[in-house]
Amino acid sequence: MDTPDTLLEPGRNCWRIEHATRAAVIVDADDYFKAARAAMLRAKKQILLVGWDFDARIRFGGDKDDGGPDQVGAFLSWLVRRTPGLQVHILRWDTGAIKTLFHGQTLLRIAQWIKDPQIHMRLDGHHPPTGSHHQKVVVIDDDVAFCGGIDMTVDRWDTRQHDDDEPRRLEPDGTPYGPWHDATTMLQGPVARTLGDMCRKRWEVSGGSALAPASCDADCWPEDVESDFTDVEVGIALTVPEMAEQDPRHEIEALYVDLIMRAKRWFYAESQYFASRKVAEAIAQRLAEPDGPEFVIVHPTSAQGWLEPIAMDSARARLVEALQQRDVHGRLRLYHPYTAKGHPIYVHAKVTVVDDEVLRVGSSNFNNRSLRLDTECDVVIDAGREANAAERGTIAGIRNALLAEHLDTDCQTIEDLLEQTGSIISTIEKLRGDGRSLRPYEVPDLDSVREWLADHKVLDPEGPGEMFEAISKRTPLLARLKHRPHFKRQDGGLSLVGAGILAAGAAAGIGLLATAISKRSDK
Repeated sequence: MDTPDTLLEPGRNCWRIEHATRAAVIVDADDYFKAARAAMLRAKKQILLVGWDFDARIRFGGDKDDGGPDQVGAFLSWLVRRTPGLQVHILRWDTGAIKTLFHGQTLLRIAQWIKDPQIHMRLDGHHPPTGSHHQKVVVIDDDVAFCGGIDMTVDRWDTRQHDDDEPRRLEPDGTPYGPWHDATTMLQGPVARTLGDMCRKRWEVSGGSALAPASCDADCWPEDVESDFTDVEVGIALTVPEMAEQDPRHEIEALYVDLIMRAKRWFYAESQYFASRKVAEAIAQRLAEPDGPEFVIVHPTSAQGWLEPIAMDSARARLVEALQQRDVHGRLRLYHPYTAKGHPIYVHAKVTVVDDEVLRVGSSNFNNRSLRLDTECDVVIDAGREANAAERGTIAGIRNALLAEHLDTDCQTIEDLLEQTGSIISTIEKLRGDGRSLRPYEVPDLDSVREWLADHKVLDPEGPGEMFEAISKRTPLLARLKHRPHFKRQDGGLSLVGAGILAAGAAAGIGLLATAISKRSDK
């Protein structure tokens, strides 16, 4: 049966469907930072930077000498002096600002921006308690937009080689950090204007003055970046949490389930986390089918931070353990990428490729926060749509390039083995080895405390309402996996009080600075 042209349904699993004259998938921050810088150099009127984090100190240079400073903060200051009339608007999550705003260089840069009539910055506190603004979107003159998983902050820069001895992989103070894998998209055309509308709405909802769209005849696509797609329809899917005077949007949650139900042969994904009950339920149903698809998920060995491993790693272990019991046909594998010397590569990318049909890149992960609590933005290209029918080879090529990167081989080898074996799992297993490669995830032993935290989703609630719901009333993480959920198939410990204290402390810690920045942003 042919795949129907009905995957993307505005208002249910996407917000809008827009035309892109050109689009490209950019893997890892070395290429992203170069492309973003080159696009900004072509800006005339407006640059919108929306992110979970933003650090003005990071290296933002490229291989060409364009006359601008290397650091991103200094570059933006130089850029507006070079371009009269250009307005730069920076919107970042308020609580996440704690880590970077009080560095000396950052404070100095912000002080300069407060005096600069062309640069405006806001700290966005319009989110539920313990929620975050996780979207990572850059829009330049409503002509080119970047949407994906890469923030312009510390510890993100790396190349696709992920060399063990990369001398440029340094924090602003010179401290080295480990290899990092990430992905985003670059889009040109009406889709960029729509993403610009989303960013301007976010700016206004955060308390800023209404921003007019960029009205200029711009071509901001960098000359050195080759497009993967031309003249395609792109879906934009959002997560917007439930709040007073704000309608929630759960399009990404619906999209994930639909993508899982859509898969016929292969479901390939890269995600920072694997902790969503909704996603696991849908996968469990497909694993029970005798002729269902294979599922391959590439993710980091462990979440970063001090809270995340407790929440995410524990939930991952419990979900995978339950799914393995349902995987009677052996069609589920989770892997971690490693460098040539055997060091783990941190996976921050959020990518899904379904067969040769659908490509999704964005900011959302397979965790509850991404589906209900945080703000997220993903973009989708579906070859099942008539306008995109010629893009199956491109979508397959992007998946094959990611596999080739992780397995230290080339795209042709991946393509040939997929053709020979008919199996993405067999292809990976034939190519896996020591050094630069993928290694299987192994479910660790969990102590009783971590099991309880994972099962009751204490640190990864399913939306703002559950943050204030009694633990005893929450749906246990594994409960629905014990019953067989049914979805429509498309063929083709830290207490809540402690969390509240952290959130309150964060808000108080940046209050004065946020007020100063926000007042300046409306001038």
